[in-house]
Amino acid sequence: MKSKAEIESLIYLLEDPDPFVNKTVVNRLLKLGEQAVPLLDEYRVQSQDERQENAIINVIHNITFSELEEEFMNYVDNGIDTVSDLEKGVFMIARFGDSTFRELPYRERLDKMADDIAADIKFTVDPVEQMRLLIQYVFYDENFHGVENDYFDPDNSYINRVIDRKNGIPITLALIVLFLADRLDLPFHGVNMPMHFLLKFQNETEQIFVDPFHRGKVVSMNQCSYFLKMNGVKPESYYFQNAAMPDILARSIRNLIYSYEKRDDNMRAEDLRRLLHYIDLTYGDSDDASDLDESFE
Repeated sequence: MKSKAEIESLIYLLEDPDPFVNKTVVNRLLKLGEQAVPLLDEYRVQSQDERQENAIINVIHNITFSELEEEFMNYVDNGIDTVSDLEKGVFMIARFGDSTFRELPYRERLDKMADDIAADIKFTVDPVEQMRLLIQYVFYDENFHGVENDYFDPDNSYINRVIDRKNGIPITLALIVLFLADRLDLPFHGVNMPMHFLLKFQNETEQIFVDPFHRGKVVSMNQCSYFLKMNGVKPESYYFQNAAMPDILARSIRNLIYSYEKRDDNMRAEDLRRLLHYIDLTYGDSDDASDLDESFE
């Protein structure tokens, strides 16, 4: 690592009101690159000044995004075909929100959650009852639920924040179920319905729609159609098909773009558009559905 004293001096100068000084300092930190991140993050945690903290966060983001972008390009090129692939992408997006994020502890938490319910699932013969057991476990035993305040907070779209806080928007809550169902070999699918992401439990004989935002409430096709009509959207049969993994990831990114735009954080919104563009280039333009602040009553 370069001189600790130099990096500390640069961090101090981030607060300089002179735009030229500030630009020079930022450029120097960017040139130092990844080697400066640990100390930057240490100062970010210790900072009592919100302006300084935000300045450090932006510098860390700019340093780490290029590496994440390259890794994301390779990930998309390798294919997003399975729930496991989707989970990998969702965790990569979590790094966009927190450059110090490490996915292993969160994978282990999902593994443990699956283990907690695995025996009950295994010894239940009825598939629909297996579905209900998982829904009960996620939304009642573990108390995951729809966010009640600040719906457009970006944290609601980052899987690590959702796991930590146990609340989120429809798609992130659905992802928790999908990732556990994948570990338990249960036939859950995502449904890219406009304005409100759904889950579908589907086997040879059953097709059941589940609203993840309202603690796994079962909803009918008629309720879904009515919801769409009330929000000015004509129901179409393809809205209720199983969503492809790239489309689910694209929707997750699109929700984040919208959240950052609501906060006038155009830098992060634009960086996310670059990630979304790689999905569109590889798989064709993704469905532009997103989760808004409408929900089933």
